[in-house]
Amino acid sequence: MERPVLLVTGGGRGIGAAISKLAGARGFDVAVNYRQDAAAAAGVVDAVKASGARAVAIQADVSREADVERLFAEVDSRLGRLTHLVFNSAITPKLSRVESMSTEALKEVFDVNVIGAFMVTRAAIARISTRHGGRGGAIVLVSSITAVLGAPNAYVWYAASKGAINTMATGLSLELAEDGIRVNAVMPGLTDTGTTEPERIAQVVPMIPLKRIGQPDEVARSVLFLLSDEASYVTGANLKVSGGR
Repeated sequence: MERPVLLVTGGGRGIGAAISKLAGARGFDVAVNYRQDAAAAAGVVDAVKASGARAVAIQADVSREADVERLFAEVDSRLGRLTHLVFNSAITPKLSRVESMSTEALKEVFDVNVIGAFMVTRAAIARISTRHGGRGGAIVLVSSITAVLGAPNAYVWYAASKGAINTMATGLSLELAEDGIRVNAVMPGLTDTGTTEPERIAQVVPMIPLKRIGQPDEVARSVLFLLSDEASYVTGANLKVSGGR
């Protein structure tokens, strides 16, 4: 049987790396997209291959349309027609109140987190949709618990970008239901990816009912469930993976 082909954007580190590795172990061939850290992405590819899957690392900035087009052309030529997508790319800005936010930081967050999500998903639909000759499959969009909490005194504009992802998942789940594509989202809480400022961790952990931050593997298991046939009747869901927040 032909193996499913998964693209994970932002797949070289953190949650994306955990998703990529677990997907390989669960029978997917995996395209690991990264923006800057080629060495980290190569390490993820090696881990995926060690599980018996095919894997490639592809550099692309998902906020650039030409890069997105090249990314999908490489997936097509190196792994075959896409069946699944995880959009995991995101810019997380430095902590700031809105009055101290720079316009440059605002634009960077929305260019990657929202516009990038739409450009990548648009290209994926053209390959996965039965309407366009695809096999059907599933899309998971990685949001954030900040989408519903608002991230006051931290990065409200990042939270707003993730709120857009939630709306996107809802709309696409309805739009693509007859195209053979299930669309769901996950909302991770604070997760140990090595990118969160220590002061932010100290501030947030007391507010988490489970009193700890999450691990990338914990988010990855939820994503793989939504990608799998075990979730064959699940679309339009938005799963909190946030320790109870």
